[in-house]
Amino acid sequence: MARYAYFEGRVVDLEDARISVMTHAFNYGTACFEGIRAYWNEERRQLYLFRVREHYQRMLNSAKILRIRSALTLDQLVEVTLEILRRNGDREDVYVRPLFYKSERAIGVRLHGLSDDFTLFAVPFGPYLDVEKPIRARVSSWRHVGDNVIPMRAKISGSYVNAALAKSEAAEDGYDEAIFLTEDGHVSEGSAENLFLVRNGRLITTPVYADILEGITRATILQLATEQLHLPVEERPIDRTELYVADEVFLVGTGAQVSAVGEIDHRPVGDGAMGPITRRIQRLYFEVVKGNVPEYRHWLTPVYQEGK
Repeated sequence: MARYAYFEGRVVDLEDARISVMTHAFNYGTACFEGIRAYWNEERRQLYLFRVREHYQRMLNSAKILRIRSALTLDQLVEVTLEILRRNGDREDVYVRPLFYKSERAIGVRLHGLSDDFTLFAVPFGPYLDVEKPIRARVSSWRHVGDNVIPMRAKISGSYVNAALAKSEAAEDGYDEAIFLTEDGHVSEGSAENLFLVRNGRLITTPVYADILEGITRATILQLATEQLHLPVEERPIDRTELYVADEVFLVGTGAQVSAVGEIDHRPVGDGAMGPITRRIQRLYFEVVKGNVPEYRHWLTPVYQEGK
């Protein structure tokens, strides 16, 4: 089946969406991106983009930090996404990857005085982490990059070298995922996920000033936990040892969705199984993104026309 991308202002075959080896973003990581999921609902025969406008608003903010000028408005970014998905015609869960990038073919580290561009592609995509059974995690020896080093409020391509170092260290040591600490030793987040823990019935997550990405899924979970599950919620600094005594720990993100953590640094989390609060949150989340909870259908953008 043919696949398409948006590249240099037009729709092209995915194989033709290629940059030069001299492209500034390729040489220096001067790009920002988003990960957006679209979920297939078999009963409705519909593909739903989840919170696409929130993702693009965050991406435009990332571009502002990188001094990238967008030729497309938020509405136009959504329309381009819909066009690519419709042309691809997928009837399964999909991952959308849009990028703003410094497209100048130039040598020299800077942000000013460079040309900018936008590209987007989409591919079928299943779970990034296991959502059926708890994963194993370790606290990384790598510290999380700080907001005053590379802004974590932006999804900057170059900053993900930090995540890649931690992820490979964890994987090669036999774990599924890494957990970052901040430079001052508090818990930050996973390699590409926000972190939640449960203690004594309270849902706790790291604050935005813990060098975390301001996650769309994180915001979704906080809202669902409060409005639907009526859980007490705290956003506060978390010490490393709190991970070891937590009743439950789980990671969330567009890729990870909601993934339970059953072990950290060889210590079981709770009894090592998926905890009851994590399970409730996970089940509710998957119902919401598939369009099965009417109160939150405003978060969904249908891709296909009815009956198509």
